[in-house]
Amino acid sequence: MTGEDNREGPRKIVHVDMDAFYASVEQRDNPELRGLPVAVGSPAARGVVAAASYEARKFGVHSAMPSVTAQRKCPDLIFVKPRFDVYKAVSLQIRAIFAEYTPMIEPLSLDEAYLDVTTNLKGMEIATEIAEEIRARIKATTGLTASAGISYNKFLAKMASDQNKPDGQFVITPKNGPAFVEQLPVKKFHGVGPATAEKMHRLGIETGADLKARTFDFLVEHFGKSGPYFYGIARGIDNRLVKPDRVRKSVGAEDTFSQDIHTFEPAREGLQPLIEKVWDYCGANEIGAKTVTLKVKYADFSQITRSKTVPAPLLAITDLEELVDLLLAPLFPPRQGIRLLGVSLSSLGRRCFETAPQLRLAL
Repeated sequence: MTGEDNREGPRKIVHVDMDAFYASVEQRDNPELRGLPVAVGSPAARGVVAAASYEARKFGVHSAMPSVTAQRKCPDLIFVKPRFDVYKAVSLQIRAIFAEYTPMIEPLSLDEAYLDVTTNLKGMEIATEIAEEIRARIKATTGLTASAGISYNKFLAKMASDQNKPDGQFVITPKNGPAFVEQLPVKKFHGVGPATAEKMHRLGIETGADLKARTFDFLVEHFGKSGPYFYGIARGIDNRLVKPDRVRKSVGAEDTFSQDIHTFEPAREGLQPLIEKVWDYCGANEIGAKTVTLKVKYADFSQITRSKTVPAPLLAITDLEELVDLLLAPLFPPRQGIRLLGVSLSSLGRRCFETAPQLRLAL
């Protein structure tokens, strides 16, 4: 199969995924945590698990789980406060290793990325050997383990990286790709969320084989723009390129408070780390933003958003802080307590941040 760039022969795509990244960094830096169930996040009543060590996962604890649920599943769970500046620094170390092999790097988050190694800087022919080298370099440099999936497209590389976790890798060749997809439950497909999986279940689609049995027109009728993608991956086909210049449409952060907020000062204080997180993400990725959106969720779970767009990309974090203040102030006094606040940036584009001030936190 060829990619959209029409190179001859199959592409060679590697998906590298760090193992329990945030939690593993904490266990690396604090030997007393090694071998114990660790959750990165807040144990507060409204807290959420950001990451869980493999010891915690054995109890059913996973990321995005409410902290109270995690503690119920694992009474001995140890909560550790996130250190995003450290995670970002380690992520940059890992990305520097990737760059020694290929410029075709598409980061998905701090802890995972696609690499196109069809043509690579080392002149290596075998993608599995490249993945092995990269994983060994990551271990030697950071003390952390990574897993990798190797295949001829992004979808299958992503699926492959989950097969031998932690600290392993798995290959899906053009020959066995379609058969691999056929036996896979659709709920495990990357790109199929819980709601879509439930819809497929109602339509009698449980596995890749069931999905493959549906016609193109059927999938478009029921899944709209995603229909052609589902039709392709059911056959082991995914022509999406690894895009090193991938720019997100928006970047945001939000936080749920342990107690409802009723006055401006604690609300503004709670927003500051969120402002710093989104701003530093933009700075690290050389992204400029012109639209700022404030999200407010009240005690009854109703929510509102307020946005402001400026003519040119924001130049400094103080500019962002001023816009957030302008959006936040008119909301006080609130009609009822505020349980969640969020900040997001959109109208994003590439720009240079050489003149921007030094930032304090990393996303």
